[in-house]
Amino acid sequence: MSKHELVDSAETAGQRTQRAAEAVERLTRWHDDFPTPGVRFADLTPVFADAEGFRAVLDCFAACAPDADLVAGVDARGFLLGAGVAAILGTGVIAVRKAGKLPPPVISREYTLEYGSAALEIPADGIDLKGRRVLLLDDVLATGGTLAAAAELFKAAGAEVVAAAVVLELGFLGGRDRQGDYPLTSVVKL
Repeated sequence: MSKHELVDSAETAGQRTQRAAEAVERLTRWHDDFPTPGVRFADLTPVFADAEGFRAVLDCFAACAPDADLVAGVDARGFLLGAGVAAILGTGVIAVRKAGKLPPPVISREYTLEYGSAALEIPADGIDLKGRRVLLLDDVLATGGTLAAAAELFKAAGAEVVAAAVVLELGFLGGRDRQGDYPLTSVVKL
């Protein structure tokens, strides 16, 4: 798919999103009380392992920002999404890593999860991010801390998050309210 093919009618975009949503709804495995009691974990591994389902999600994400010049995937399942979308768009990809996984210097942001706290990092040098138009991808939007922290990293580096997308949004947790003014797409919203 070329960048030109990603700019299409609302009907075509709706069909693309519907194909992706059907795959996500059909293939997602749910695990109660994982990783901690009270949390219901959405395992998207079967979606990514299904060639048609994975491609439908990637096509949906690529259409969110066909003019992006860099795709960022959040640790760890976002790496899979980011690499696939970057290949479709013909852009570079950057991995937003958990703390301690990159050599210094790094730009770091702490955030809270529904079951604790963590930090994300990107390189502080070696990649010129100033003025870059970034499409930010993650697997699940829950309370919104992870995606918001990732967006803050790119802002601190001088980049612009032009859009963000997630496979699954748990709308009842209010994570969308914590995001910036960039468009946010979710394939499936619960």
